Amino acid sequence: MSTAPLILHVIAGLGIGGAERMLAALATAPRAAPHRQIVADLIGGGALAPEIRAAGVEVRELGLSGPLSVPRVLSALTRLIRETKPAAVQSWMYYADLLSLWALERSGRRNETRLCWGVRCSDMDQSRYGAALRWTIRACARRSKRPDAVVANSYAGRAYHQTLGYAPRAFPVIPNGIDTARFRPDDAARQRMRAALGIDGGAFVALHAARVDPMKDHATLAAVAGLRPQMIFLAAGKGTDALAGTANLRGLGIRADMPLLYAAADAVLSTSAFGEGFPNVIAEGMAAGLPAVATDVGDARMIVGETGAVVPPRDAAALAAALDAIAAAGPGERALRAAGARARIEQRFSLARCVAAFDALHRDGTLPAE
Repeated sequence: MSTAPLILHVIAGLGIGGAERMLAALATAPRAAPHRQIVADLIGGGALAPEIRAAGVEVRELGLSGPLSVPRVLSALTRLIRETKPAAVQSWMYYADLLSLWALERSGRRNETRLCWGVRCSDMDQSRYGAALRWTIRACARRSKRPDAVVANSYAGRAYHQTLGYAPRAFPVIPNGIDTARFRPDDAARQRMRAALGIDGGAFVALHAARVDPMKDHATLAAVAGLRPQMIFLAAGKGTDALAGTANLRGLGIRADMPLLYAAADAVLSTSAFGEGFPNVIAEGMAAGLPAVATDVGDARMIVGETGAVVPPRDAAALAAALDAIAAAGPGERALRAAGARARIEQRFSLARCVAAFDALHRDGTLPAE
């Protein structure tokens, strides 16, 4: 039997989203030291489960289907903790945080297993979401001293949760990590994808990757597209295939080929109005050599630095002007922008850096330096 420490990740679902992709990358990343991982998917049937399993990581699906199933799922999670005896439980977002706390305390292993919660958003407009989520956030805030640590993926997110009453024993920030081997400039992929999408090689393309959700503000995206009919705007993410707007705004729906879409674009665009912590899409696009145009939400300004433009939320004119500046740049300046954007991600937000920080916390309780 392996003596390597086991880390149990708990998440509400494994659909395609920023937190879910970060969990998949963390759980399946190569490591020099032996490290076992299990992912508990509270709902089950997530799109990322096959990818995680294919990398040799076990996924347990617990079948959460609504409030009436919570006792059964809580019992299943408690049994899983007793059975696997993890060195640490890392939960991802509010529902998983709360259920992980209850399950670990019921398991009888609270003194042997480290518990780390994970918060991913910043200034959420809770009025736009259901009563169950609002209750869960309040419940987590009241119990935030009970886990060993609460991990935020952004400084904005940590500050926001402190205003909600979070007061954990430790509140480290571990920014998301980007796989720069997966997200990278690729001229051949650029040509293939543009051909597949019927986009002329000389067209300026801005990529917006986000599910349709109030926080992502697709209305402002549509407004920007309307202001710049000469540009092409690609919208990828759940619900984007139903977007209505100008002819130059193309909704692509959920895509499994995001690295290729980044390669085909000239800029990555984020129009979020609130709620972002660490916007993965900005960093992924930068790793692919794209200058970013983003709203000043969450840690976007820290990620972009001097390599792109950050403007106020809901300001379509400012977003359009920032895209103009990128489109007007000559080949030499574009090459410098691409190199600068990628270098910033490699130096500050690499996947290896993120994995090392989580592993040290899970295995030894070592907090990352800030």
